[in-house]
Amino acid sequence: MTKIVKELFREQHTLLNDFFHRIDLQKSEEIFHRLLSCKGVLIFSGVGKSGIISQKLAMTLLSTGTKSFYLPPSNALHGDIGIVGKEDILLLMSKSGETEELLQLIPFARKKGATIISIVSNPHSRLAQRSDLFIDLPMEKELCPFDLAPTISTEVQLIFGDVLAMALMRAKKFSLSEYALNHPAGTIGKKITLKVKDLMIRGKDIPKCSPNDRLIDVLPELSSKKCGCLLALDEQEKLLGIFTDGDLRRSLQSQGSGVLEEKIGNLMTSSPKCTIVDALAIEAMKQMEADPQRLVHMLAVLEKNKLVGIIRMHDIVQAGLT
Repeated sequence: MTKIVKELFREQHTLLNDFFHRIDLQKSEEIFHRLLSCKGVLIFSGVGKSGIISQKLAMTLLSTGTKSFYLPPSNALHGDIGIVGKEDILLLMSKSGETEELLQLIPFARKKGATIISIVSNPHSRLAQRSDLFIDLPMEKELCPFDLAPTISTEVQLIFGDVLAMALMRAKKFSLSEYALNHPAGTIGKKITLKVKDLMIRGKDIPKCSPNDRLIDVLPELSSKKCGCLLALDEQEKLLGIFTDGDLRRSLQSQGSGVLEEKIGNLMTSSPKCTIVDALAIEAMKQMEADPQRLVHMLAVLEKNKLVGIIRMHDIVQAGLT
């Protein structure tokens, strides 16, 4: 069974490479510029598996800064074509280019003044010939042993559509903040909206000490604040260093109980890793995980070079970021 899967992966790779070698890049650029200059909406339509791909592409475009939606051809022929306007582009997706429901759409879309672009895998099809512009997505055959089940054909549709979506996103300089506005929920939304200041521990809950404090005197602060560290500050609240639970264990192991009389300034790590209040929480997480050999579980949070909080890996994970 493993051999079958391996062979199919190899065949799929070969078939997709054939698409990349034969795709008409000039025609692709022409379609891209048509879409970029569209003053209306990009309206996708397709039937069956091509319809599913059309829906996905319409949603991808919409979430990345291009007005777009999917219009089922049967609905369009029963009233919904009323939403199509003269500044819109109708993108019809069909492997054969002979899908009757799409062919029936064309004359009515023309009466509405819309531009018609067909995405097919048969340049001699009626759909291609009756459109204002078309592109042939070349494919040798389906991965299906009977050359019937849509596999390679839907994959190349998806590849072509995703490339167009990302090209439009780049050309429009669609920003991360704009992307965030379109994705307020879920992991994607959290990654691009949740900031350090939303999760950090602040105020009286920050574990603070002076570098002149003895270790034995600040153990209650280390234990009660449950942050796994102490932040050593000067009188102006400027961060001088960090002393962690790990430092405590290593100090006791190497120096014994006598280390309890040592000043924190002699035990702390100077110039600890820090972040700022407006940094994204996901970036703080990446900073903590930057060195797999020395993982960091908390970061001091600064604002104008003054300590304002501490953010823990635990809180970032609890917020749903991974």
